[in-house]
Amino acid sequence: MKPFASLLFFSVLVIVSGCARNQDYPSQPITLVCPWSAGGGTDRVSRQIAAQLEREMSVPVNVVNATGGSGVTGHTRGALARPDGYTITMMTVELSMLHWRGLTNISYQDFSPIIQLNRDSAAIFVQENSPYKRLADLEEAIRANPGKLKASGTAQGGIWHVAVAGWLNACGLKGDAANWISINGAGPSLQELYAGGVDFVCCALPEAEAMVSSKKVRSLGLMAEQRLAQFKDVPTFREQGRDWLIAGWRGIGVPKQTPADRIDKLSKALRKVAASDEFTKFMQNAGFDISIELTEQYVATLAAQDDLFHGILASDAFEHVSAEHFGLMVFPGATGMLLILAVCWIAVNDRQRKKIQFRIQSRAGLNVIAVVSAIVLFIVLVEPLGFVLTTALILLSLSLVLRVRYSIALATSCLTSILIYQVFAAVLRVPLPRGILGW
Repeated sequence: MKPFASLLFFSVLVIVSGCARNQDYPSQPITLVCPWSAGGGTDRVSRQIAAQLEREMSVPVNVVNATGGSGVTGHTRGALARPDGYTITMMTVELSMLHWRGLTNISYQDFSPIIQLNRDSAAIFVQENSPYKRLADLEEAIRANPGKLKASGTAQGGIWHVAVAGWLNACGLKGDAANWISINGAGPSLQELYAGGVDFVCCALPEAEAMVSSKKVRSLGLMAEQRLAQFKDVPTFREQGRDWLIAGWRGIGVPKQTPADRIDKLSKALRKVAASDEFTKFMQNAGFDISIELTEQYVATLAAQDDLFHGILASDAFEHVSAEHFGLMVFPGATGMLLILAVCWIAVNDRQRKKIQFRIQSRAGLNVIAVVSAIVLFIVLVEPLGFVLTTALILLSLSLVLRVRYSIALATSCLTSILIYQVFAAVLRVPLPRGILGW
């Protein structure tokens, strides 16, 4: 009966999971990775792109805010995703900075850039009732109290942090004359400013548009060549005697090795979105600058930006921004050491109880080996075989190792793998590996 049961088992998987799914791209939800918090400018642009791209591609496009690590988490997740066209990333200017700060090995070269969408200059904001009425007032306060005033706008070493450090250096001050508070994104930083947790914030004017309109915060100056049409009352730094310009950018990329035909389809859809009246109106109403660059031009811009920030972050003026207390391998190394110590401790204790519990330990050891092997096999097999088939095989194998009755193990493995797939792929719309059979 076992061969027949196994045949029945895999037949049910094929039928229920739908091996005859449409293999034309796209045929499942697309994930758009946003490296920054909800509510900020990058998040707002990401969600607008997702809404329009969803209509163009005729599949759901889900925005995932993968925050943390000054942008490392989101950019790494996007770069190391499966290169199948189902994960795209809203790349930001921090991609040109992170590897020069020793935080990650990921750079623009780990992506296939598709399109640049916009470029926004930095601006300084204070509370509406702040005593600092002009940029010079804030500069004077920082000069009189070095290290006392608190500022934010992004994580440590992010573009807005570099913008503030460069401005202070242009004033003849050290880049750390203001105490930078690391917060992941402009949205939460502005909320902290309104709550009185920081003295000023640096971010793009469009990111603060809602709070400026509601008279919660106001801008002291814009680090750009000229004033923005939507914020004509905000003077530039140059108008106030400070020759310092810097801007952030946003664009879409996919992991390297993504098939060319899928990149082409995404590129055509994103071009339509970027050229649409809906996108233009959204960007204009929000005050975002539209700066469209297609693939070849965008790649050249990324290379130039990479060189630019290498020079900036390697200079003495930005030494405190580039330097990190912990290197790239500190936490993995510490975790590895703890694991080694734990294994040694277990080995010592096991040796003392070996004679008494030999049989129990042997069985437990085999179970541990089985679980570890199952994890390794899942990682190796899930891409070529697909989530449903791999999960079913792993669950069935583990159940048999744990001496579960064959019929129960077969039924449980079948139903569990299908249920998990349906919950994540159908209900939560999370893309899962489909394998060579498409399920």
